Amino acid sequence: MEIVGKIIQILPLQEGVSARTGNPWQLQTYVLETQENYPKKVCFEVFGSDRIKANECKEGDLVTVSFDLESREFNGRWYTSVRAWKIQQGAVATTPVAAAAPAAATSQTPATPTAVAPQPATTDRFDDLAAENEGDGDLPF
Repeated sequence: MEIVGKIIQILPLQEGVSARTGNPWQLQTYVLETQENYPKKVCFEVFGSDRIKANECKEGDLVTVSFDLESREFNGRWYTSVRAWKIQQGAVATTPVAAAAPAAATSQTPATPTAVAPQPATTDRFDDLAAENEGDGDLPF
């Protein structure tokens, strides 16, 4: 899976030694904020010193994070981790449609106007709430 956003926080590096093998380990945790109308914050981690060094980033960087989700059960409770395996600098197009859009805009064929049929008015209460709160930036709930 992939997610695009800006790194807003880098938590302190966690280090330790495996009780089973005696090998040292490192875990770096980041907080990413998506770039949507209603931004979401996602906390993800990079495990292993080699991956941490290969995927260095700093606060304020716009990144595309490739990650795996995993859930584990312990004493009847479930815990989910977002474990990143690659961090790319900048926003990377993840769909072929997004990549093809600039090519379509620069085509040599002239555009011909087309008639657009009027859409029926909706009476959805969420549309009414959105219209009422459009300028103040607050959520309607």
